[in-house]
Amino acid sequence: MVTNRKCPCGSGESFNRCCSPYLSGITDPVNPEQLMRSRYTANVEQDQAYLLKTWHPSTRPGHIGGFSHWCGLRIIAVQGGGPGDSEGTVEFRAMYREGEILGCLHEKSRFIREAGRWYYLDGEIIASGPFAQAKVGRNAPCPCGSGRKYKKCCLKKGR
Repeated sequence: MVTNRKCPCGSGESFNRCCSPYLSGITDPVNPEQLMRSRYTANVEQDQAYLLKTWHPSTRPGHIGGFSHWCGLRIIAVQGGGPGDSEGTVEFRAMYREGEILGCLHEKSRFIREAGRWYYLDGEIIASGPFAQAKVGRNAPCPCGSGRKYKKCCLKKGR
């Protein structure tokens, strides 16, 4: 399927040129940031199989619970994960919407490479939960930091 829609991971690329090849199994991410972005996209797309496949077997759960309406990803820092590395970390903030409530998951995730493939190992949650402001006006700046109005960003994505 060919689509020009932007990839949910926030890379600015089209979905087909960014995370779709990873989710469809055509290729594997080559570093922790690509894996983080593709896992975020899998959450948006509700692709539990991809999330489990990219989770390291030593920490992988048997199943994944319900999905939130994810509406924004911001990568804060990436450490390691280069061509010669076997470990790496990605610190990120992911925005979500549940009904009228907006929230944020701020995590520092650890990744490990085995047999040439990167896996999510675990993460340290720095902060998680709803914003203090429970309701955002439609014309207010979106709290996810995109620079767009809430009605054109997370409100629209949560429908």
